[in-house]
Amino acid sequence: MTDQFSKKAEAWSARFTEPVSDLVKRYTASVFFDKRLAPFDIQGSLAHAEMLAAQGIISEQDRAEIERGMAQIKGEIEAGSFEWLLDLEDVHLNIEKRLTELVGDAGKRLHTGRSRNDQVATDIRLYVRAAIDDILGLLASLRGALLDLAERHADTIMPGFTHLQVAQPITFGHHMLAYVEMFGRDAERMQDARRRVNRLPLGAAALAGTTFPIDRLRVAKTLGFEDVCHNSLDAVSDRDFAIEFTAAASLIMMHVSRFSEELVMWMSPRIGFIDIADRFCTGSSIMPQKKNPDVPELARGKTGRVYGHLNGLLTLMKGQPLAYNKDNQEDKEPLFDTIDTVTDTLRIFADMAGGITVKAENMRAAALQGYATATDLADYLVKKGLPFRDAHEAVAHAVRACDIAKCDLSEMSLEKLREFSPLIEQDVFAVLTLEGSVAARDHVGGTAPNQVRAAIARVRKQLEA
Repeated sequence: MTDQFSKKAEAWSARFTEPVSDLVKRYTASVFFDKRLAPFDIQGSLAHAEMLAAQGIISEQDRAEIERGMAQIKGEIEAGSFEWLLDLEDVHLNIEKRLTELVGDAGKRLHTGRSRNDQVATDIRLYVRAAIDDILGLLASLRGALLDLAERHADTIMPGFTHLQVAQPITFGHHMLAYVEMFGRDAERMQDARRRVNRLPLGAAALAGTTFPIDRLRVAKTLGFEDVCHNSLDAVSDRDFAIEFTAAASLIMMHVSRFSEELVMWMSPRIGFIDIADRFCTGSSIMPQKKNPDVPELARGKTGRVYGHLNGLLTLMKGQPLAYNKDNQEDKEPLFDTIDTVTDTLRIFADMAGGITVKAENMRAAALQGYATATDLADYLVKKGLPFRDAHEAVAHAVRACDIAKCDLSEMSLEKLREFSPLIEQDVFAVLTLEGSVAARDHVGGTAPNQVRAAIARVRKQLEA
């Protein structure tokens, strides 16, 4: 072995007769993206050291030295003075090298009974668990902002759509509550995924466990894990939890994208239902009148980005034999970017929801288009004793007549309406108003304003629990 090679020796270099080329080092290194795992690597190492000392595998003095060294390393990383070396491949070896410089042989003993395989699996699970907790808080904030918006507009009437055609009158508050429900399911999925993330791989070592008398349950308790991974081969090679998290994140972004699409349409002058605060929009370099809804547009694009990461992780894992393979290094960048994208998106959308101005008059005018109360007229006839299919046909004829006369159902005279059914009486006009239509849907999940307010109170109570 040359002097040059020994100076740059890797943790595994004694097995080799020549150094790794610089190109291969750059190709295989992960330190410049996995260094964000450093706080979790330190957390896991301290728990491992505490267990080793408790089991008599290392001395109490070694444990104390490791803690002292890790405290200094943590401070250096936070201050930005820690030197990250490409030669040392990843976050784990960089921290181990610095620890050994600071505390000597105690640092070399830290890796007893573990491998980088179970070490990195532990770090990633700690990192994803923390990310899930952040995302749950952000989902709660977004839902709270949407509840505020819904409460302000529990009585604001707008058209509900199917096939992008005016269907029935609803309230804007009710429409916002649909997204509150979507993001609520997202929170449930994240909470459920957290249970499977929260299992400790450490102790699996490279793939088969270790000959040292370790106490995995002690480490799990120290790190706040609910359980340990029960098969050493699976523990080091499993990335289901990362895929499951990214799938849940993809669903969050799908809901964000649906909301974004509506915001973009509603802000168009051709529709004009809302305005978005200036701080979330940009202008045009050539058209001075433009106000572009850049944030929701970009969120639609970023949704595809997260979908891509999900497909990438599934493809990464589909052909891997047991146990750990170098392929798994490729799990980090898509996972990290998914977390960054989702957390940034949720944070900005919670803020943006508070900056939405509703143009209630435009919404109401749109609800008067497309015969939105036609179903109400059919229901009225059914309550008078007409079979629904007959009522449906009668109202269809009335709508066709309105098309020809260029009027709304509510603008027809009683005499004209009675041409379509003699069951129609003067009380029909209360049914044909927008307010009467929404108020009539007075049941759990309905659009009646009092039901909207009850739903808001119910979700607020859940968020406060």
